[in-house]
Amino acid sequence: MTAPQHSEPAGRHAQTDPLYPLIEDTRQLVTILDLVRWATSRMDEQKVFLGHGTQQYWDEAAWLVLDSLHLPLDLDAMHWSAKLTPGEITLVTGLIRRRCLEHIPTAYLLNRAWFMGQPYYVDERVLIPRSPFAELIAQHFEPWYGTDTPPASILDIGTGSGCLAIALAQYFPEAMISACDISMDALSIAARNVRDYQLEDRVELYQSDLLDNLKDETDAPLRFDLIISNPPYVDPAEAEDMPEEYHHEPAMALYAPNQGLALVERMLDTAGEHLSPDGYLFVEVGNGRRLIDQTWPQHRLSWIEMHNQEAALFTIACSDLANWRG
Repeated sequence: MTAPQHSEPAGRHAQTDPLYPLIEDTRQLVTILDLVRWATSRMDEQKVFLGHGTQQYWDEAAWLVLDSLHLPLDLDAMHWSAKLTPGEITLVTGLIRRRCLEHIPTAYLLNRAWFMGQPYYVDERVLIPRSPFAELIAQHFEPWYGTDTPPASILDIGTGSGCLAIALAQYFPEAMISACDISMDALSIAARNVRDYQLEDRVELYQSDLLDNLKDETDAPLRFDLIISNPPYVDPAEAEDMPEEYHHEPAMALYAPNQGLALVERMLDTAGEHLSPDGYLFVEVGNGRRLIDQTWPQHRLSWIEMHNQEAALFTIACSDLANWRG
């Protein structure tokens, strides 16, 4: 990523600069609080989209400012009046400009996103972590799996940054975790995060188009007690209406043909061959519940009630996948 550019104070050239509305005189910005307040106002003016980690402009601004200065996000209020160096102010105002005017998500500007309270390296080769699977992982997938019968082998399809696979390894310490992605770029980031959490002996990464390459040495399908996936499920026709921030994410990780259902259908066609007899498949599909129910009314998909009602997630047992053909 390119280094942030210096935010030049308003002056002789400012009136001809297309970014002038944001390049007001920043010489009065001295403290951490000044920068957070200024960033909050600029984000509100530019109507940046929130949804990649925060829900309020103040929270987004505080995250950007504090993290870029390598300060804890729960910094004690007594330190917010600390004065910054000119170099620090130049760095942070440059990032604020890029967030507001280029609409680059904060996680990409910082190369850091948070999932289930833990940081992960991210860049524009992977989606920014966000998933209702956090809720199910924290609940150890109960009631589908009991504390006395946890899954021993788990697969994460379309792992991206690897955050789900890492969380699974932490919440199921006795399980072996496999994670696959079609993108070698994504797998390189997942591998980095797996190394950061020292889970190389627990999380195995595969390059695979969904389940296609998940076979053993005899060419038989690898089997798992639990399979989860947050696949591309957005209808490409919706791309133009998406907030600009989404256009910085990899399109192949967002969009899928057939109104967003193509990859979901492929998984349903083949997942039964990769599940143990008592296993379950869990799939996140965004706002696709109504379309899926209309498309496959004859099949037994169980929709899971989540605290985040905007994100639909279903499960289906291996026994119900045996005769699946969309």
